[in-house]
Amino acid sequence: MLTDLLFPAGATLAWLVVAALTSGLARGFSGFGAGLIFIPLAAMALGMRQAAPLMLLLELLAIVSLVRGAWHVAPRREVVPLSLGLLLGTPLGIWVLASADALALRWGVALVILALLGLPMSGWRLRGNHGPAVPVAAGAVGGLLAGIATISGPPAMAYLLGRDLPKQQVRAIFNLYLSVGDLAALLGCLVAGLVGPALLGPLLVTAPLYGFGIWAGSRMFGLASEVTFRRTCYGLIAVAALLSLPIWDGMR
Repeated sequence: MLTDLLFPAGATLAWLVVAALTSGLARGFSGFGAGLIFIPLAAMALGMRQAAPLMLLLELLAIVSLVRGAWHVAPRREVVPLSLGLLLGTPLGIWVLASADALALRWGVALVILALLGLPMSGWRLRGNHGPAVPVAAGAVGGLLAGIATISGPPAMAYLLGRDLPKQQVRAIFNLYLSVGDLAALLGCLVAGLVGPALLGPLLVTAPLYGFGIWAGSRMFGLASEVTFRRTCYGLIAVAALLSLPIWDGMR
């Protein structure tokens, strides 16, 4: 019994393998999307209370692998206000989740994400010098959604896709933004006691696959055109909206 807890087998192992590899590919290619893919799949194997902290532990690999390169590419004027907004919005999202109807909120989250996706897909671009207020607001909306539904990426990515920036800068900015949120969330999980020995076996299984996925996805990014990159990001944002719908709760 102890062996089964520490080292997943059977269907549990299969779900974790698929989740780690596909989410690593998404993370390495676009800079985001890992949690959108990993958490729903891993939750079917481990449950949400283990899937979420496991994802955050795996994200330490992404931070080590991607942040150093991103630091030299990302313009600080975009990273700092987005990250500040994220840190400000997350506690508000948690408060909203605790005080409002959770089911209605989750439907609202999906609709907000789809609305945000519609902006860059329509051809809208945010040009000119707009000051820090807009990226702070985008980050705050991401933090709000993170507190409600653990989804911080789509608002910030929709904003960045609307900035008409090169794909290298979009990916680098988002890598740094997401790293701030991941470290804050991991600290919260540690304080809440959600990181413990039961995660060791799943971590040993998924970490090599996630690391390989990041490496392979990064190589794919170098081959992708601007159009392919943007279309992939649009697809990942749409996946975030669909997977956040309450209709999947029975499967989880």
